[in-house]
Amino acid sequence: MFSSAVNNKSIGHKFIKSDSQMLNQVYGTDDVVPYWIADMEFPIAAPITDAMQKLVDRQTYSYEFDSKTVFNAISDWNKLRHQLTLNPDNFVQVPGVLSAIALLIREFSQKGDGVLIQTPVYHQFRRLIESAGRTAVPNSLKIENGRYVVDFEDFENKLKQGDVKIVLLCNPHNPVGRVWQKAELEQLVAIAKKYQTLIISDEVHADIIFAGNEFTSITELGYEQSISIIGSPAKNFGLNSISNGYIYSDNLELKEQINSTVSSMSLDHGNAFTTYATIAAYQQGMSWFEAFLDYTQANRDWIAEYLTAQLPQVKFYLPEGTNQIWLDFSGLQLDSAELKSLLTQKAKLALTPGTWFGESDENFYRLNFAAPLEQIQASFELLKSAISQLQN
Repeated sequence: MFSSAVNNKSIGHKFIKSDSQMLNQVYGTDDVVPYWIADMEFPIAAPITDAMQKLVDRQTYSYEFDSKTVFNAISDWNKLRHQLTLNPDNFVQVPGVLSAIALLIREFSQKGDGVLIQTPVYHQFRRLIESAGRTAVPNSLKIENGRYVVDFEDFENKLKQGDVKIVLLCNPHNPVGRVWQKAELEQLVAIAKKYQTLIISDEVHADIIFAGNEFTSITELGYEQSISIIGSPAKNFGLNSISNGYIYSDNLELKEQINSTVSSMSLDHGNAFTTYATIAAYQQGMSWFEAFLDYTQANRDWIAEYLTAQLPQVKFYLPEGTNQIWLDFSGLQLDSAELKSLLTQKAKLALTPGTWFGESDENFYRLNFAAPLEQIQASFELLKSAISQLQN
């Protein structure tokens, strides 16, 4: 099911990850294997395709909205996977995860206010904050015992100053792959509660959790000033171009405020394809997703074992969740231009530069491993060969 990429070469597309113009713009060449977008290279679950085909076969696209079934499906899924009880009435549907974050930033802060982010973090966070006229306030993660952790002293100092009105949390964290433990989140919430700071938790990767780790939603901690973006099938079902975002809060005052704004802009419904794809994913996609998770965890483990044995110069941070692995090439002792040339020209890898995420050290890159293992193995063999040539 996952051993080969999607067979769509005869069908035209404009996928960002493999678009020639985009690759040339970013990497100076399109002769690279794309690992830079948090997307997958697999055919999606058959029930989703079947649902889409049924819509096409109807040959009509009349007005049709069914958010109730969507919210029930998301609630049932989270109860089954995470033992997380969500009230279907407390969801608000929006066009996407990023639009949800953008809307919430504008709704719950004023121009000039600070929005705290824990860098290195998904690069779109900063863009959404700054484009709204707010200030991105970094709370840089620390590395302890080879693992990223929250710098709680700095976190509280930033909130204490009074300029930060929103904490924009990423859980699981992209790009470092941390799945924040319940105790860590409880400490974070305790500080936010002390200063009555709103927490917006981006939980779009909530289902991509690897063995030995457990996802805890912000909604479980009973903090009234918290909002989660918890229901999007984008990452775990490969529906990035047709998925919606789903905002959730048990604080009915917050929920109604969000709902009122979303409704006033007529953003509170999806199209039929989005609706039926989401319902099919959450109601019928469990077995496919379990296989996907097993496959990508095996990919993660292969990469970790290969780097440890064959390329010890390349440091990695084993992801607890997400299909991204955070790599540190500083052991190669190359300057930024030499490293980029090695990766793109010689190893033919299109990785995401760490600087995009607010990482000042240009030796860091992110790699998306939701791809066929054979492809990944070939890419790492080419990387090993390129590094060997460099050192000889």
